[in-house]
Amino acid sequence: MKKISVNPPDLLSEAEGQIQQVVEIIKSQHQIASNLDSPLEERLEGYEDIIDSEVGDTDLVRARNIEREVGIRQIYLKFEGGNPTGTQKDRIAFSQSMDALRRGFDGITVATCGNYGVAISLAASLAGLNCVVHIPEGYKTKRIEEMEKLGAKILRVPGDYEKAVEVSREFAEKHEIYDANPGGANTAIQLRAYGQIAHEIYDELRDAPWAVAVPVSNGTTLAGIYKGFLSLYRRGKTSRIPRIIAGSSYKKNPIVYAFLKGIKECHNLKPENIKETKINEPLINWHSIDGDLALEAIRASKGWAVDVSDKNMLHFARMVRKQQGLTVLPASTVGLPALLTKNGEENLPQDRFVVVITGRNS
Repeated sequence: MKKISVNPPDLLSEAEGQIQQVVEIIKSQHQIASNLDSPLEERLEGYEDIIDSEVGDTDLVRARNIEREVGIRQIYLKFEGGNPTGTQKDRIAFSQSMDALRRGFDGITVATCGNYGVAISLAASLAGLNCVVHIPEGYKTKRIEEMEKLGAKILRVPGDYEKAVEVSREFAEKHEIYDANPGGANTAIQLRAYGQIAHEIYDELRDAPWAVAVPVSNGTTLAGIYKGFLSLYRRGKTSRIPRIIAGSSYKKNPIVYAFLKGIKECHNLKPENIKETKINEPLINWHSIDGDLALEAIRASKGWAVDVSDKNMLHFARMVRKQQGLTVLPASTVGLPALLTKNGEENLPQDRFVVVITGRNS
């Protein structure tokens, strides 16, 4: 593949959304949903209107220019950057805030390194919920400013992301607020929310594609998409279940590691071997919380998993920008090299392929 000359620094900033524009558009629904004096039924109806109009239903775009570049026909990009905060995290943030509102919680908490915290902060503020975000002490992200502007309380936690999740869960139990962390009691809600991605792909293509490639970190998004397609297939809506492909940072994700090593279940990696860079940060984990669910999805669908280097992530971010006009975070493009690696080993069939791209960068 030819190299594309694009200045990399503007590809390395964090995901960006359109929060202010969204808040302005749904001002009346926001006032209803967040009004603590209104009947719960009215608040829920107002909040559901917000979700229906602003979350999900993201673009599925045929990437003809990329097809010509890589020599594969019918590649579609599912652009999750169209969500309010710029990533797919809005899907589970709003679903869980809706659940918290319905169940009578007045607050919600989550651990994050950036994007999920902004998504929860926005979703909570629109629902009139107090929001507490736990962030690893060493992480620096400009998205903290967005969280604070949305009214979230930021608590720094000594240690890594996994420790922040543990502290956030304990905080939820102690203060009797909603726990929106992955891997907890609300996993089913998160999987259903991500399953909507499968339904939206089906709505556009009227069947399942041959494969769907997804970036993985904790594995929740991938597992949810698989379950969505599994449901469609069982109901007779699709003729098949697509192969589920995982891409992640080179030797820094337990899901990909377990697949490549042929290990039955995900095992924790050594934390000291997980080196964060500006490029790989959204993907790296020494412990993938929903890793076993993702690993099962990959294997059950006859898919595969691929390690992707920082250099390749940058290359494909440049390609997506030049060929398709989308400026996305390099880490969000790992589905493309994960798909193309297999095509280099064996020619893939003439069929349809979907690559989920999750992060928008303006």
